Amino acid sequence: MTTQQAFPAVQPQTELPEPVQTALQAVEDLMLEVVDSTVTVLRDASRHIIGAGGKRVRPRLALLSYAAVGGRDPLEAAPVAAAVELVHTASVVHDDINDHGVVRRGRPSVNAVWGRTFALLTGDYLFTKVYELMAPFRDLNILLSEATVALVEGETLQAAAVKENNFSREVYYRVIALKTAALFKSAGAIGASLGGGTPEQIAALADYGYNVGLAFQIIDDILDLTADEKQLGKTAGIDVEQGRGFATAYTGSDEPTLDEKVNSIKAKALEGDALQKAHDQAEMLVQMAVNQLKVLPPSPAKDALVDLAHMIVDRTY
Repeated sequence: MTTQQAFPAVQPQTELPEPVQTALQAVEDLMLEVVDSTVTVLRDASRHIIGAGGKRVRPRLALLSYAAVGGRDPLEAAPVAAAVELVHTASVVHDDINDHGVVRRGRPSVNAVWGRTFALLTGDYLFTKVYELMAPFRDLNILLSEATVALVEGETLQAAAVKENNFSREVYYRVIALKTAALFKSAGAIGASLGGGTPEQIAALADYGYNVGLAFQIIDDILDLTADEKQLGKTAGIDVEQGRGFATAYTGSDEPTLDEKVNSIKAKALEGDALQKAHDQAEMLVQMAVNQLKVLPPSPAKDALVDLAHMIVDRTY
């Protein structure tokens, strides 16, 4: 096991309401607790990736959505927020198998430490623990199940497009809508539903999450191209190397070898205006997300949601 510090969560400028901050800590505790197992490799590998930290944008979104519609005790929403984050965590464990990633959240990946077989089983284990957390929440399971189906569809569509050398801009946006934005959308909708929001508020926070999720992935792909491994806390350049991500979608490449393809995509993206176009698109999506919040009454939670959206495009990791 590594002794490195956990990769940091996001640090919005607006201070979180104290009940939400308390609930966010409860999310951490719940995730570590729920993955306990007498099968030590599952317990240790799961706690390794959870304990590495992460941005925790998705559970934060769920908890703030709960509070923003008038939910009285954010601790009530901690299990669903933890479930959303475990879906994401399971997906990155599986991603590192597919991508041969060796660093995740500033630590060696589960794949690097325990190998492909145990990494696959750890990801599966984390997904099953989502059921345990969500069992008491009845119809909210439908919202999360729709997001998890979309996540798998998005990853599959991405892999198929790369294999067929058909990773266009249109395909890119379909992929990120499925594999990233759908889970953000469910976080907003689940939190608002549990908090007793009106149908209009629930729909608004679902749309907020969707647009924030799109922006998040675009910025993630920009950083994959421009940031170094220390900044990202994960293996850098994987998306470009494997023929996917916004750079491939925006520039294209016909080079026959992997190295030539990577170099061509990077050169075109960095020398042209593709980076700026992508960043402008993310900015527009964030503004659309913030506009959705007009249906909410003024509150510290609403202010924190605005700040969270802007943090998405301003971050450097």
